Amino acid sequence: MSLVPIAPDVLKSKFLGALVGTGVGDALGAPFESCFEVSPEEIEAVAERQEVLTYTDDTHMMIGVAESLLKNHGFDGEDMAHTFARNFELEPYRGYGPGPPHIFRLIRAGVAWDEAGKRLYRGGSYGNGSAMRAAPVGVLYHDNPTRLKEVAYQSSQITHAHQLGREGAALQAYAVALAANLGASSAFDRDDFLAKLINFVADGIYREKLDKVQALLPQLDRDRVILELGNGIEAFNSVPTAIYSFLSQPHSFARAVFSAISLGGDTDTIGAMTGAIAGAYLGFDAIPVKWRDKLENRLYIEELAERLCNL
Repeated sequence: MSLVPIAPDVLKSKFLGALVGTGVGDALGAPFESCFEVSPEEIEAVAERQEVLTYTDDTHMMIGVAESLLKNHGFDGEDMAHTFARNFELEPYRGYGPGPPHIFRLIRAGVAWDEAGKRLYRGGSYGNGSAMRAAPVGVLYHDNPTRLKEVAYQSSQITHAHQLGREGAALQAYAVALAANLGASSAFDRDDFLAKLINFVADGIYREKLDKVQALLPQLDRDRVILELGNGIEAFNSVPTAIYSFLSQPHSFARAVFSAISLGGDTDTIGAMTGAIAGAYLGFDAIPVKWRDKLENRLYIEELAERLCNL
């Protein structure tokens, strides 16, 4: 699977696809969070009934990542931490878990951005909350995996300071970057994509999960996917699952996101991460118009994506 030069308009479409794909996957998955099993027909029906596809903290925090990267022409931990805190104060109803608001209060009280997250759970969270928002890091540093990993780790440190949380954010960002670097084609090489991810990731738990992705792909066995990859809030039980969902249906944004949400569990976050990877690979136009046009705050998300592409 060789990289090909990416035309500027195609790259812009991939930036748009990654960020809007995050929002669409998040909003489609949100109504089904903690459900055991969801059918594509149910997802379609619920989306059809909604006038607006409303996103959760997943997309809200992704917006914060993009805003801070743009403001500082790269990563600034202090600014990103306060951007998260400010955005939460403006819209606290986005479904945040208990951890991030506690961290935001610490940051507002003067605790350093890279210290506050360590105070949660005696060393930091290993949830998927930093991976879910990683799409802007993935596209901005799509051509620099070393810097991508550094920024993914640093941006995760704010709220998810445990190494497994940081590694999950880096893995998700790199999956987005790999997808953005590839021309969408029928010759997509799943094995090569997975090999690059395995070589990139540092932690053994994620390597084991990615090996399981490779073994599970030919089978498309939902129960085994849930058993062996997971569908929970831990980064290691959801980032590999999102990668699996994309790789199971790499040529269709809708089918990839359906695959993710149909697994139940943490449907909004796994949907968001799958949508980010699929959108980065297939581009903006592959996201069904009926969902794109309904996505809350779509024009602002598109503006952020375009500005990131021009950074």
